[in-house]
Amino acid sequence: MADTKIVVTDYIEDDLDWEVEQMKERGVGFSHAQLKLEPEDALVEFIGDAEVVIVNMAPMPASVVNRLVKTKLIIRHGIGYDNVDTDACTTQGIRLANVPDYCAQEVAEQAVSLLLCCARRLFESRRILEESSATGIWDFSTLGDIHRMSDQTLGIVGCGRIGSRVYRMTENLFGERIVCDPYMDDRRIAALGLEVEHSLEDVLQAADYVTIHTPLNDRTRYLIDEPQLRMMKKTAFLVNSARGAIVRTEALVKALKEGWIAGVGIDVYETEPPPADLELFDLPGATLSSHLGWCSVEAGWDIRQKIVADIDNYLAGEPPRFTVNTEVEDKLGGKAYRDM
Repeated sequence: MADTKIVVTDYIEDDLDWEVEQMKERGVGFSHAQLKLEPEDALVEFIGDAEVVIVNMAPMPASVVNRLVKTKLIIRHGIGYDNVDTDACTTQGIRLANVPDYCAQEVAEQAVSLLLCCARRLFESRRILEESSATGIWDFSTLGDIHRMSDQTLGIVGCGRIGSRVYRMTENLFGERIVCDPYMDDRRIAALGLEVEHSLEDVLQAADYVTIHTPLNDRTRYLIDEPQLRMMKKTAFLVNSARGAIVRTEALVKALKEGWIAGVGIDVYETEPPPADLELFDLPGATLSSHLGWCSVEAGWDIRQKIVADIDNYLAGEPPRFTVNTEVEDKLGGKAYRDM
């Protein structure tokens, strides 16, 4: 183990002192840096001879992955892994792991919070409060319509770990909840008591609120674009706490400006952090938060412990708890790490 090298490309924690101690106890080499904004050459120079690479937001395209000659495992710090080229990992015989059982509750809570903010128009209410305080007279003339949520329909696009939590959490909030998820297995369908599976078009056309909980991949990139937004009710709200590029920003801005929908609740953006001139900032129908769906003290420690558990698996010659590119097992012929 003394020759084992583990590196972290970038991190969101205040420090990695705990990880340093954990790796010291295990007798392995451990280094960390903040390289998510650095050029590829600097990234490769730092991680090129590591066996295990832990990455948060640093881009890991094929041009980086293909130069990792010693790497056997990449662990993505989080649920999504769209910043890592999965195909390149498979070609190189590198297992790609993620942590899909992290912060599901927190993201579900963020989505429900955005739904409530949209329904009660809380951000608009703050503006009205400040304007009325300045004049000394209540003026609600610019407030959009508010409807009783128990008379409304919620549409959930993607009903996995997070979407299913949102489904359960909103049981007493909405009058009806409909779901679109062509990949949901029979066990989850039965557990949620779903009787009808809906198409995306059904959900968009019928729902008063639509919340998105799909991963970002080639199938879901711009899943919600101009044609889909035009399907929605003019009184409907769209909430996205999944990945920014699932919804085309230009189309979303146009939809709000031209009144195709009533408003949005957004926690994720195509570029993060979003540029200062993002038009959504200036649109009254946009309820915006700063990609905090992952955030809680408990989730922060949860993911750190789970990543160390994956490292322990590696050191024991076993695969990670969750492998994204399961086809790499075929490429490796079922070999454990110790046999490679």
